[in-house]
Amino acid sequence: MNKQELRAAVSIGLLYIIRMLGLFMVLPVLPVVGSELPLATPLLIGLALGIYGLSQAVLQIPMGLLSDKFGRKPVILAGLLVFVLGSLVAATADTIYGVLVGRLLQGCGAIASTLLALLSDVTRVDQRSKAMAIVGISIGASFGVALVAGPWMFAQVGLSGIFYFAGASGLLGILVLFTLIPSPQLAVRNPEIGIRPERLLEIAASPDLRRMMLGVFMLHYLLMSGFLVFPVLLAATGEIEITDHSLVYFGLLLITFVLMGPFMWLSDKPALTKRMLLLMIGFFVFAMLMMANVVSFYPVLAALAVFFMAFNLLEVILPALVSRAAPAGARGTAMGLYSSAQFAGAFAGGALGGFLLSSGDLLWLLCVNVALCLVWFIVSLGLKKTGNLGSREFHLEHLSQLSAKEVADKLLSVRGVLDVVLFSSEKTAYLKVDRDQLDEAALVALARDEWVVTR
Repeated sequence: MNKQELRAAVSIGLLYIIRMLGLFMVLPVLPVVGSELPLATPLLIGLALGIYGLSQAVLQIPMGLLSDKFGRKPVILAGLLVFVLGSLVAATADTIYGVLVGRLLQGCGAIASTLLALLSDVTRVDQRSKAMAIVGISIGASFGVALVAGPWMFAQVGLSGIFYFAGASGLLGILVLFTLIPSPQLAVRNPEIGIRPERLLEIAASPDLRRMMLGVFMLHYLLMSGFLVFPVLLAATGEIEITDHSLVYFGLLLITFVLMGPFMWLSDKPALTKRMLLLMIGFFVFAMLMMANVVSFYPVLAALAVFFMAFNLLEVILPALVSRAAPAGARGTAMGLYSSAQFAGAFAGGALGGFLLSSGDLLWLLCVNVALCLVWFIVSLGLKKTGNLGSREFHLEHLSQLSAKEVADKLLSVRGVLDVVLFSSEKTAYLKVDRDQLDEAALVALARDEWVVTR
C-alpha cells in the first residue's frame, strides 16, 4: 500500500471506531442505570438499547445508493451530523423517551456501506484486501474499547456525559473526514464493494445466504439481549460495583482472545468452517444455561467468557462465509443485506429482550434465547460446505472482439471457474472460483492477451 492508501484505510477505520464507540459505550451501562430515568420500564430500556439497529437496518442500503448519486463525502457528512444530533438529544433527555429518540437518530447516520464504498474508491484493487483488513480490525477494536470505556466514563461523567462524548466524537469524525481521508479523483463503482439493487432478490433467494443472514441476525440479537442480562448478573453477584465493570470486561476480552485462538485457526480451514459455526452456537447455549443456573462471581465470569468467545469468533466466520457464497460481482450487495440483517438483529434483541424482561425475569429471557439458538442450530445444519472459494477480478485493457457470451464461455471453460459476471461498461469481469480446483496456468494464459488478473 502506498502512503495515501494507508492513510485512507487508517482514517476510515478511525471513523468506524468513532461511530461504534458512540453507539456501544452505553451497552454495559444503560441496563443497570436506565431504571433511574423517569418513565423507564424494562421494555423501554431494551428499546433504547437496540433501537439504533432499526434505523441502521432500514437506511443502510438507501444511504449507500445515495452516495453513488451525490458522492461519498456528502452522505458521510450528513450521517455524522445526524449522529451528533442524536447524541445531543439523548444527552439532554429528561426521560427514557428522550433517550429512545436520541438512539434512533444516532442510528439514522447509517454510513457503514458508504464508508466501504469510499474505501474502494481510494484504494487500488490489489490493495483492497489489506485496506479491508485494517477496517475490520478497527471495528473489532471499537467494540472492545467501548465495553471498557463505557463503565469507566459513566463513573466520571454519568450517562449524559457518555452521550455528550459520542456527540463530540461525531464532530471529530467530520474533522477526520475532511482532513485525513483523500477525495477520490474518479469514483469507480466496484460491484464487489457497492450495492446493485437489481441483484438484491437474487441474493435473498439463495438458501445458504439466507441461513447466513439468519446467523448474523441471531448473533446481534443475542448480543443486544445479552447486555440486558450481563451487567445485572455482575451486579447481582455482590462482588463488584458498576463503576468497576470496565475492569471485568477488559479481563474478559483478554481471556477471550486467548481462548479463541485455536478455534480461529480451525475456522480458517474451509472444510471445518461449518463445524466451527455449529460449535459456537452450542457454546452460546452452554453459556446461557450457565447464566441461568449460577449466581456466584467466578461462574458468571466463565459464562461471559464463553459467550464473548463465541460472539467474537462468529463475527469473523460469518462475513467470510457470505463473501465465499456471494455470486460473482455481487459481494457488495450480499454484504449490504448482511449489514441490514445485523442491525435488525440488534433492534430485535433490545425490543424482544425488553419485552421478555417486562413480562418475566432474567431466567425467562435466557430460556427463550436458548430455544432460539436451538432453532438457529437446526437451520444451520442445512448450510452447504462452501469449500475454498474465492474471486478473481479481470480488468479489460481493451474490449474483446468476442461477444460477452463468448468471453464468459471462455472463462467458464477454465477448470475451477464456477461463475462469471461481465460489466463491459466498466471493462471488468468478476469470477467466482474454487481455489482447490482452479487451473491457474490456464487462467493466466487466457488473461495474458486480454486481461490483467487480480485476486
